[in-house]
Amino acid sequence: MTIKTAIHTPTTNSHTSLNRRPVTVITTCYGRNRHLYNLLASLTHGSIQPDEVIIVNDDADPKCLAKFALNIVQIPTTVNASTDSISAKTRFDIGHNRNLGAARATHDLLIFLDVDCIVAPTFIEQLSAKLQAQPNGLLMGQPRYLTRPLSEEESSKLQCGTLSMNCLNRLSVYNPYRDNFDDNESIPLVLNHTATKKTAMRKTDDYGAFWSLCFAITRQQFEQLGGFDTQYTGYGAEDTDLAFTARQLNIDFYLTADVVYHQQHSVYRPPLNHLDSIVINANRFYDKWQCWPMDGWLLSFADMGLINWQANQSTPITLIRKPSHAEIESAHCPHAAYV
Repeated sequence: MTIKTAIHTPTTNSHTSLNRRPVTVITTCYGRNRHLYNLLASLTHGSIQPDEVIIVNDDADPKCLAKFALNIVQIPTTVNASTDSISAKTRFDIGHNRNLGAARATHDLLIFLDVDCIVAPTFIEQLSAKLQAQPNGLLMGQPRYLTRPLSEEESSKLQCGTLSMNCLNRLSVYNPYRDNFDDNESIPLVLNHTATKKTAMRKTDDYGAFWSLCFAITRQQFEQLGGFDTQYTGYGAEDTDLAFTARQLNIDFYLTADVVYHQQHSVYRPPLNHLDSIVINANRFYDKWQCWPMDGWLLSFADMGLINWQANQSTPITLIRKPSHAEIESAHCPHAAYV
Protein backbone atom coordinates (compact mmCIF):
# COMPACT_ATOMS: atom_id res chain seq x y z
CA MET A 1 0.00 0.00 0.00
CA THR A 2 1.42 3.38 -1.00
CA ILE A 3 0.91 6.15 1.49
CA LYS A 4 1.70 9.78 0.80
CA THR A 5 3.12 11.41 3.87
CA ALA A 6 4.17 14.79 5.08
CA ILE A 7 7.40 14.21 6.96
CA HIS A 8 9.18 16.56 9.33
CA THR A 9 12.60 15.56 10.58
CA PRO A 10 14.13 18.33 12.71
CA THR A 11 17.80 18.77 13.33
CA THR A 12 18.73 17.22 16.66
CA ASN A 13 21.85 17.47 18.76
CA SER A 14 24.07 14.44 19.36
CA HIS A 15 22.75 13.93 22.89
CA THR A 16 19.19 13.60 21.63
CA SER A 17 20.24 11.28 18.80
CA LEU A 18 22.15 9.02 21.18
CA ASN A 19 19.06 8.72 23.36
CA ARG A 20 16.73 7.56 20.64
CA ARG A 21 15.41 4.02 20.49
CA PRO A 22 14.20 2.19 17.34
CA VAL A 23 10.55 2.53 18.31
CA THR A 24 7.60 3.97 16.38
CA VAL A 25 4.95 5.78 18.41
CA ILE A 26 1.55 6.01 16.70
CA THR A 27 -1.23 8.42 17.66
CA THR A 28 -4.29 9.87 15.98
CA CYS A 29 -6.59 12.77 16.75
CA TYR A 30 -8.89 15.44 15.44
CA GLY A 31 -9.70 18.65 17.29
CA ARG A 32 -7.49 17.86 20.29
CA ASN A 33 -4.32 19.60 19.22
CA ARG A 34 -3.55 21.07 22.64
CA HIS A 35 -3.56 17.52 24.00
CA LEU A 36 -1.42 16.43 21.03
CA TYR A 37 1.22 19.08 21.73
CA ASN A 38 1.32 18.07 25.41
CA LEU A 39 1.86 14.45 24.36
CA LEU A 40 4.67 15.45 22.00
CA ALA A 41 6.31 17.55 24.71
CA SER A 42 6.33 14.59 27.08
CA LEU A 43 7.87 12.37 24.38
CA THR A 44 10.50 15.00 23.65
CA HIS A 45 11.67 15.15 27.26
CA GLY A 46 11.62 11.45 28.07
CA SER A 47 14.68 9.54 29.24
CA ILE A 48 14.60 7.89 25.79
CA GLN A 49 12.99 9.32 22.67
CA PRO A 50 11.18 7.16 20.13
CA ASP A 51 12.98 7.32 16.80
CA GLU A 52 9.70 7.96 14.98
CA VAL A 53 6.35 9.51 15.92
CA ILE A 54 3.51 8.96 13.45
CA ILE A 55 0.50 11.27 13.77
CA VAL A 56 -2.58 10.32 11.75
CA ASN A 57 -4.25 13.71 11.72
CA ASP A 58 -5.71 16.33 9.39
CA ASP A 59 -5.69 19.52 11.43
CA ALA A 60 -2.41 19.80 13.38
CA ASP A 61 -0.35 22.85 12.39
CA PRO A 62 2.92 21.72 10.72
CA LYS A 63 4.63 24.83 12.11
CA CYS A 64 3.70 23.75 15.64
CA LEU A 65 4.87 20.19 14.97
CA ALA A 66 8.20 21.55 13.72
CA LYS A 67 8.94 22.96 17.18
CA PHE A 68 9.40 19.49 18.68
CA ALA A 69 12.80 17.79 18.49
CA LEU A 70 11.20 14.58 17.25
CA ASN A 71 11.09 12.73 13.94
CA ILE A 72 7.41 13.37 13.21
CA VAL A 73 5.53 11.81 10.31
CA GLN A 74 2.09 13.32 9.73
CA ILE A 75 -0.37 11.23 7.71
CA PRO A 76 -3.84 12.41 6.65
CA THR A 77 -6.70 10.26 7.90
CA THR A 78 -8.18 9.86 4.42
CA VAL A 79 -5.17 8.18 2.80
CA ASN A 80 -6.16 5.44 0.34
CA ALA A 81 -9.81 5.58 1.36
CA SER A 82 -12.67 7.37 -0.33
CA THR A 83 -14.22 10.23 1.55
CA ASP A 84 -17.66 8.70 1.06
CA SER A 85 -16.73 5.38 2.63
CA ILE A 86 -15.27 7.05 5.69
CA SER A 87 -18.06 9.57 6.22
CA ALA A 88 -20.60 6.80 5.87
CA LYS A 89 -19.02 5.04 8.84
CA THR A 90 -17.89 7.77 11.16
CA ARG A 91 -16.29 11.18 11.24
CA PHE A 92 -13.30 9.83 13.18
CA ASP A 93 -12.32 6.19 12.83
CA ILE A 94 -9.62 5.42 15.38
CA GLY A 95 -9.05 1.81 14.32
CA HIS A 96 -8.67 2.73 10.65
CA ASN A 97 -6.28 5.54 11.57
CA ARG A 98 -4.14 3.33 13.79
CA ASN A 99 -3.88 0.76 11.02
CA LEU A 100 -2.67 3.50 8.67
CA GLY A 101 -0.02 4.51 11.19
CA ALA A 102 1.17 0.94 11.69
CA ALA A 103 1.43 0.39 7.92
CA ARG A 104 3.72 3.44 7.65
CA ALA A 105 5.91 2.57 10.66
CA THR A 106 9.64 2.24 10.04
CA HIS A 107 10.39 0.14 13.13
CA ASP A 108 9.24 -3.23 14.42
CA LEU A 109 8.54 -2.01 17.96
CA LEU A 110 5.20 -0.17 17.96
CA ILE A 111 3.74 1.87 20.81
CA PHE A 112 0.18 3.14 20.34
CA LEU A 113 -0.87 6.15 22.41
CA ASP A 114 -4.15 8.01 22.58
CA VAL A 115 -3.68 11.72 22.02
CA ASP A 116 -4.92 12.31 25.58
CA CYS A 117 -1.75 10.74 27.00
CA ILE A 118 1.16 12.47 28.69
CA VAL A 119 3.89 9.88 29.10
CA ALA A 120 5.99 9.58 32.25
CA PRO A 121 9.70 10.31 31.63
CA THR A 122 10.73 6.63 31.56
CA PHE A 123 7.62 5.33 29.77
CA ILE A 124 9.18 4.78 26.33
CA GLU A 125 12.42 3.41 27.80
CA GLN A 126 10.70 0.96 30.12
CA LEU A 127 7.85 -0.22 27.87
CA SER A 128 10.05 -0.70 24.80
CA ALA A 129 12.55 -2.72 26.87
CA LYS A 130 9.73 -4.97 28.07
CA LEU A 131 8.49 -5.43 24.50
CA GLN A 132 11.99 -6.38 23.37
CA ALA A 133 12.05 -8.98 26.15
CA GLN A 134 8.54 -10.24 25.27
CA PRO A 135 8.31 -9.70 21.48
CA ASN A 136 5.39 -12.12 21.12
CA GLY A 137 3.25 -10.35 23.72
CA LEU A 138 0.68 -7.58 23.94
CA LEU A 139 1.69 -5.04 26.59
CA MET A 140 -0.45 -2.32 28.17
CA GLY A 141 0.66 0.65 30.27
CA GLN A 142 -0.76 2.02 33.53
CA PRO A 143 -3.12 4.98 33.15
CA ARG A 144 -3.50 7.70 35.74
CA TYR A 145 -6.24 10.30 35.19
CA LEU A 146 -5.68 14.02 35.55
CA THR A 147 -8.56 15.53 37.52
CA ARG A 148 -8.43 18.82 35.61
CA PRO A 149 -6.81 20.23 32.46
CA LEU A 150 -3.27 21.47 32.82
CA SER A 151 -3.03 25.21 33.39
CA GLU A 152 -1.17 27.41 30.93
CA GLU A 153 1.75 27.55 33.36
CA GLU A 154 1.79 23.76 33.76
CA SER A 155 1.61 23.24 30.00
CA SER A 156 4.51 25.66 29.55
CA LYS A 157 6.55 23.71 32.08
CA LEU A 158 5.70 20.49 30.26
CA GLN A 159 6.89 22.02 26.98
CA CYS A 160 10.17 22.94 28.68
CA GLY A 161 10.59 19.58 30.38
CA THR A 162 10.30 21.03 33.89
CA LEU A 163 6.87 19.71 34.93
CA SER A 164 7.62 17.04 37.53
CA MET A 165 6.05 13.62 37.94
CA ASN A 166 5.28 14.61 41.52
CA CYS A 167 3.08 17.41 40.20
CA LEU A 168 1.34 15.10 37.72
CA ASN A 169 0.85 12.47 40.43
CA ARG A 170 -0.76 15.03 42.73
CA LEU A 171 -3.13 16.07 39.93
CA SER A 172 -4.12 12.52 38.97
CA VAL A 173 -5.94 9.45 40.26
CA TYR A 174 -6.32 5.82 39.30
CA ASN A 175 -9.57 4.51 37.88
CA PRO A 176 -10.84 2.36 40.78
CA TYR A 177 -12.74 0.10 38.38
CA ARG A 178 -9.51 -1.03 36.71
CA ASP A 179 -6.64 -3.24 37.84
CA ASN A 180 -3.89 -0.89 39.06
CA PHE A 181 -0.32 -1.30 40.26
CA ASP A 182 0.92 0.11 43.54
CA ASP A 183 2.62 3.49 43.21
CA ASN A 184 6.04 2.10 44.11
CA GLU A 185 5.80 -0.45 41.27
CA SER A 186 5.71 2.41 38.76
CA ILE A 187 8.91 4.09 39.96
CA PRO A 188 12.13 2.97 38.24
CA LEU A 189 15.06 3.37 40.63
CA VAL A 190 18.59 4.07 39.42
CA LEU A 191 20.69 1.15 40.66
CA ASN A 192 23.99 2.68 39.57
CA HIS A 193 25.19 5.20 37.03
CA THR A 194 24.33 2.94 34.08
CA ALA A 195 21.44 0.70 35.17
CA THR A 196 17.83 1.47 35.94
CA LYS A 197 15.51 -0.85 37.82
CA LYS A 198 12.64 -2.19 35.74
CA THR A 199 9.11 -1.18 36.59
CA ALA A 200 6.65 -3.97 37.36
CA MET A 201 4.92 -6.20 34.81
CA ARG A 202 2.54 -9.11 35.21
CA LYS A 203 0.90 -11.52 32.82
CA THR A 204 -2.89 -11.75 32.98
CA ASP A 205 -5.60 -13.91 31.45
CA ASP A 206 -8.13 -11.06 31.73
CA TYR A 207 -8.07 -9.88 28.12
CA GLY A 208 -11.15 -7.80 28.83
CA ALA A 209 -8.88 -5.51 30.87
CA PHE A 210 -7.10 -4.37 27.70
CA TRP A 211 -7.56 -0.76 26.73
CA SER A 212 -5.85 0.76 23.70
CA LEU A 213 -5.05 4.06 25.44
CA CYS A 214 -1.42 2.98 25.77
CA PHE A 215 -0.09 -0.32 24.47
CA ALA A 216 2.93 -1.88 22.79
CA ILE A 217 3.21 -4.68 20.26
CA THR A 218 5.64 -5.73 17.55
CA ARG A 219 4.79 -5.17 13.92
CA GLN A 220 4.74 -8.94 13.33
CA GLN A 221 2.19 -9.55 16.08
CA PHE A 222 0.05 -6.59 15.01
CA GLU A 223 -0.05 -7.98 11.48
CA GLN A 224 -0.88 -11.44 12.84
CA LEU A 225 -3.86 -9.87 14.62
CA GLY A 226 -4.90 -8.27 11.35
CA GLY A 227 -4.75 -4.83 12.94
CA PHE A 228 -7.90 -3.24 14.27
CA ASP A 229 -11.14 -4.56 12.80
CA THR A 230 -12.41 -1.64 10.73
CA GLN A 231 -15.97 -2.97 10.80
CA TYR A 232 -16.24 -1.19 14.14
CA THR A 233 -17.34 2.41 13.74
CA GLY A 234 -16.50 5.38 15.90
CA TYR A 235 -16.47 4.67 19.63
CA GLY A 236 -16.49 1.43 21.58
CA ALA A 237 -15.37 -2.24 21.58
CA GLU A 238 -12.64 -2.09 18.92
CA ASP A 239 -9.91 -2.46 21.54
CA THR A 240 -11.63 -5.34 23.36
CA ASP A 241 -12.01 -7.02 19.97
CA LEU A 242 -8.26 -6.68 19.37
CA ALA A 243 -7.54 -8.23 22.77
CA PHE A 244 -9.97 -11.12 22.18
CA THR A 245 -8.26 -11.81 18.86
CA ALA A 246 -4.94 -11.88 20.73
CA ARG A 247 -6.40 -14.41 23.16
CA GLN A 248 -7.71 -16.53 20.29
CA LEU A 249 -4.20 -16.55 18.76
CA ASN A 250 -2.54 -17.38 22.11
CA ILE A 251 -0.73 -14.04 22.28
CA ASP A 252 0.22 -13.39 25.91
CA PHE A 253 -1.17 -10.23 27.50
CA TYR A 254 0.85 -8.26 30.04
CA LEU A 255 -0.08 -5.35 32.28
CA THR A 256 2.82 -3.02 33.02
CA ALA A 257 3.33 -0.33 35.63
CA ASP A 258 4.58 2.17 33.04
CA VAL A 259 2.54 5.32 33.56
CA VAL A 260 0.71 7.60 31.20
CA TYR A 261 -1.32 10.54 32.47
CA HIS A 262 -4.70 10.82 30.77
CA GLN A 263 -5.50 14.48 30.08
CA GLN A 264 -8.86 15.50 31.49
CA HIS A 265 -11.76 16.23 29.18
CA SER A 266 -15.51 16.20 29.62
CA VAL A 267 -17.32 12.85 29.40
CA TYR A 268 -20.87 11.54 29.40
CA ARG A 269 -22.12 9.00 31.96
CA PRO A 270 -23.47 6.93 30.33
CA PRO A 271 -21.95 7.90 26.95
CA LEU A 272 -25.19 8.96 25.29
CA ASN A 273 -23.17 10.98 22.79
CA HIS A 274 -21.89 7.68 21.36
CA LEU A 275 -25.15 5.71 21.52
CA ASP A 276 -25.33 4.92 17.78
CA SER A 277 -21.78 3.62 17.44
CA ILE A 278 -21.97 1.67 20.72
CA VAL A 279 -25.06 -0.18 19.47
CA ILE A 280 -23.48 -0.89 16.07
CA ASN A 281 -20.23 -2.05 17.67
CA ALA A 282 -21.91 -4.15 20.36
CA ASN A 283 -23.83 -6.03 17.67
CA ARG A 284 -20.65 -6.51 15.64
CA PHE A 285 -18.81 -7.77 18.73
CA TYR A 286 -21.55 -10.24 19.68
CA ASP A 287 -21.64 -11.56 16.13
CA LYS A 288 -17.91 -12.36 16.37
CA TRP A 289 -17.53 -13.46 19.99
CA GLN A 290 -20.99 -14.51 21.20
CA CYS A 291 -20.83 -12.27 24.26
CA TRP A 292 -21.78 -8.65 24.87
CA PRO A 293 -19.17 -5.94 25.43
CA MET A 294 -19.79 -2.72 27.34
CA ASP A 295 -22.62 -4.40 29.26
CA GLY A 296 -22.75 -1.68 31.92
CA TRP A 297 -23.45 0.96 29.30
CA LEU A 298 -25.91 -1.26 27.48
CA LEU A 299 -27.80 -1.83 30.73
CA SER A 300 -27.95 1.93 31.33
CA PHE A 301 -29.29 2.51 27.81
CA ALA A 302 -31.88 -0.26 28.28
CA ASP A 303 -32.98 1.13 31.66
CA MET A 304 -33.52 4.51 29.99
CA GLY A 305 -35.72 2.91 27.35
CA LEU A 306 -33.28 3.74 24.54
CA ILE A 307 -32.58 0.19 23.33
CA ASN A 308 -34.02 -3.31 23.42
CA TRP A 309 -31.35 -5.37 25.19
CA GLN A 310 -31.00 -8.02 27.88
CA ALA A 311 -27.77 -9.61 29.03
CA ASN A 312 -28.82 -13.10 27.91
CA GLN A 313 -30.18 -12.20 24.49
CA SER A 314 -28.62 -13.55 21.30
CA THR A 315 -30.43 -11.29 18.84
CA PRO A 316 -29.15 -7.90 17.69
CA ILE A 317 -29.79 -4.82 19.79
CA THR A 318 -32.40 -2.50 18.33
CA LEU A 319 -32.69 1.21 18.93
CA ILE A 320 -36.01 2.33 20.44
CA ARG A 321 -35.43 6.06 20.50
CA LYS A 322 -32.75 8.73 20.59
CA PRO A 323 -31.89 10.40 23.90
CA SER A 324 -33.42 13.81 24.44
CA HIS A 325 -31.33 16.94 24.67
CA ALA A 326 -32.15 17.10 28.38
CA GLU A 327 -30.97 13.51 28.91
CA ILE A 328 -27.71 14.19 27.11
CA GLU A 329 -27.12 17.33 29.15
CA SER A 330 -27.89 15.45 32.36
CA ALA A 331 -25.29 12.80 31.45
CA HIS A 332 -22.63 15.42 30.73
CA CYS A 333 -19.82 15.43 33.31
CA PRO A 334 -17.48 18.27 32.32
CA HIS A 335 -15.11 17.79 35.25
CA ALA A 336 -14.94 13.99 35.49
CA ALA A 337 -11.54 12.33 35.33
CA TYR A 338 -12.81 9.24 33.49
CA VAL A 339 -16.02 7.71 32.07
